[in-house]
Amino acid sequence: MNALPADPAPPSLDEVLSNLHVVALPMVTRFRGVTVREAAVFEGPRGWTEFSPFVEYADAEASAWLAAALDFGWGAEPALERAEVRVNATVPAIAAAEVAALLARFPGARTAKVKVAEPGQTLADDVERVAAVRAALGPEGRVRVDANGLWNVDEAEHAIRALERFDLEYVEQPCASVDELAEVRSRVARLGILIAADESVRKASDPLAVARAGAADVLVIKAQPLGGVRSALALAAEAGLPCVVSSAIDTSIGLSMGAHLAAALPSQEFDCGLGTAALLAADVTAEPLLPVDGAIPVRRVSPSAALLAEHAAAPDRRDWWVDRIRRVHGVLAG
Repeated sequence: MNALPADPAPPSLDEVLSNLHVVALPMVTRFRGVTVREAAVFEGPRGWTEFSPFVEYADAEASAWLAAALDFGWGAEPALERAEVRVNATVPAIAAAEVAALLARFPGARTAKVKVAEPGQTLADDVERVAAVRAALGPEGRVRVDANGLWNVDEAEHAIRALERFDLEYVEQPCASVDELAEVRSRVARLGILIAADESVRKASDPLAVARAGAADVLVIKAQPLGGVRSALALAAEAGLPCVVSSAIDTSIGLSMGAHLAAALPSQEFDCGLGTAALLAADVTAEPLLPVDGAIPVRRVSPSAALLAEHAAAPDRRDWWVDRIRRVHGVLAG
């Protein structure tokens, strides 16, 4: 493999802010408590890039997201192994009756990730939702569930046993801690259900701890929270586990970053969570990275000036994001 060209000097704050756009995009359904997704996008010499940590994230955590944005806009690009990436449907914690319509937004998807353990809902709600997804996908479809670390060990074991009849591909982040993940993995191993780690990778001070502890079979990796495409690739290589690349309800610019990460992995055993433009009611580009035949292309995305203007965040929200970028850029510089 040819060596990558040397990176240019990191961009100054003025360079980042010179063509900054902050957008507020409505969603087709509530997801993670969010109905409008805010994001900051700007252009570097290698193309458009995105900074979109959720608003509740502190500056230290958000600094990895800004590092990723700068890497994608200014850094060298890794070699790509594929021109498109197969993606899963993402099913929020909706009623079972709404599942079929939601899945129709992901044409050709053979895999669905289903949110479970939603606060205020019950295991019975989860079972009904997963049953509806299994019925819609048929026996050959792949169904995975994501608890976002909201079960304890006993709750996780009980829920997994209640859901195992739907032939789960894996259970993502059933519990919050690495020790709990290891215990759950041990308890359900004989069921043949894999355990995947997400928050234990992207929100951990040591993202490799979960792999070293043997607490997961699969790692869910995301370009922005892990500091960028190349940083995430290095982590995946060191972990030595199969990886699923996912998004955080990004605009199509952010999804392009994730697609480049997925395309640069040596192998891609699992469908990726990069079809989430289908959950947005609007985007920044007239050619969004929507799933077609169960996949998205790997390409750079440029926004539409008209859509940037139409979905521009309110002035006070733009000011909030500018101030946030100033602080987080300072964290990186420090």
